[in-house]
Amino acid sequence: MKSKGKVYLIGAGPGDPTLITVKGLELLKRAEVVVYDYLASPKLLKYVPKEAEFIYAGKKGGVCHAHTQEEINQMLVDHARAGKIVVRLKGGDPFIFGRGGEEIEELVDAGISFEVVPGVTSATAAATYAGVPITHRGYTASVAFITGHEDPTKESSSIAWDKISTGIGTLVFYMGIKNLPSISKNLIANGRDPQTPVAVVRWASTPAQKSVVGTLANIAEVVKEGGITPPALVVVGEVVNLREKINWFEKRPLFGKRILVTRTREQASELVRLLEDQGADCVEGATIAIEPPDSWEPLDKALTEIADYHWIVFSSINGIRFFFERMNANGLDTRALHGQKIAVVGEATAEVLKEYGVIADLIPAEYTGDGLAKSLIDQGINGKKVLIPRAKKAREIVPETLAQHGADVTVVPVYQNVQPKGYEKIVAELESGRIDMVTFTSSSTVSNFIEMIREENKGRLLNNVALACIGPITAKTAEKKGLKIDVQPEIFTIPEMVESILDYYAK
Repeated sequence: MKSKGKVYLIGAGPGDPTLITVKGLELLKRAEVVVYDYLASPKLLKYVPKEAEFIYAGKKGGVCHAHTQEEINQMLVDHARAGKIVVRLKGGDPFIFGRGGEEIEELVDAGISFEVVPGVTSATAAATYAGVPITHRGYTASVAFITGHEDPTKESSSIAWDKISTGIGTLVFYMGIKNLPSISKNLIANGRDPQTPVAVVRWASTPAQKSVVGTLANIAEVVKEGGITPPALVVVGEVVNLREKINWFEKRPLFGKRILVTRTREQASELVRLLEDQGADCVEGATIAIEPPDSWEPLDKALTEIADYHWIVFSSINGIRFFFERMNANGLDTRALHGQKIAVVGEATAEVLKEYGVIADLIPAEYTGDGLAKSLIDQGINGKKVLIPRAKKAREIVPETLAQHGADVTVVPVYQNVQPKGYEKIVAELESGRIDMVTFTSSSTVSNFIEMIREENKGRLLNNVALACIGPITAKTAEKKGLKIDVQPEIFTIPEMVESILDYYAK
């Protein structure tokens, strides 16, 4: 049966990718073609299958159109007729000043099947994230959403200024920055108090959010002085006075801090999430990409002899994941490990091990390779066979120390760290001076980072940039590279690292 194409018009929300609806996210995961806007968060595209076709159809302030509206309409029709699942991803809500109605009309005329998934509209998000409730029993019982994009040279306006100026409590203007002087003039001319408070919010709900507050009489000048440019929302009304009391988003401890995370993309999520929860603007610039080893033969051989080992030692999360994936590929599961004890380097590694139904027998008090080796020696390692699945290149402290104390150690590579390509954008970020801090979670991230930005550039690029390391081994590598470390937690975990970063900026 030939698949029938369908278009899903989805509101991406105001900017924060986590504000998309559950249904919208599920449909993105099924998309074969995605036509997305300038205001839709690029982070949402990572949920789309890699084999899908991506089409940028952004518009900035009415100019710099990637495609005309007519072209966009036709693209939706053509791809749906080709039997594709098409997602039209639009910022905010597609039916609130998003031209969603026009696109749906075209689909109806062409006989194309469609669905519309609402999104969190920019008006409510901008107000909420600026600490302004657009309705409040003590201030107003009415609100209106108005386009601020009308041509001020038109002979007559389609906006009933005489009605909304005094008849509506809270007014929210979309796309109103360019016409802000005209908006203020019309409201005042039609009876609104010139001292009515006004908030203007740019890039609402994102780490780049910036808000300014003024009155109808001076807001145009305040916006100009504050360097506020589109995209921005304008909120007019007495409710703006509540911002001083309930502004929450911009008061988070790391708000306004731009932090470069050098961890692998697969492992960066926890660190990024914890930093962003505190308001940081995270830039993901992985200095390591994880790949399988050149050959599985050493591990495969060890798996055939797995019953002979007394200990299996994991010093990384990646070591666990690749080990178990290969074990399963060889037709084995955790029952094959019934006679071995398992040691891990720390609590985070132990938690990942639990995902495979295995509880660690040994977790050292000190979460380092040295601490792991010492704890194993305390267990009595002499004469024991030890299997260490790890990265192709790693510190030799654990196998060498165990061997010196009489252990029969077998090291097998289960993955390798390679440098990702295309670090030019990260170098440009550092060049611009917009990075406040760089985080390192392993010696490899330090070494690769310095190599990727070039040794001779480190002094210039890292001038006035704070550096955070997860622990002493990573910090020692950084110091050998001539770097000065500003942040290092006493307990070598990601959550503790974030706590130390908070303490650093609280000083």
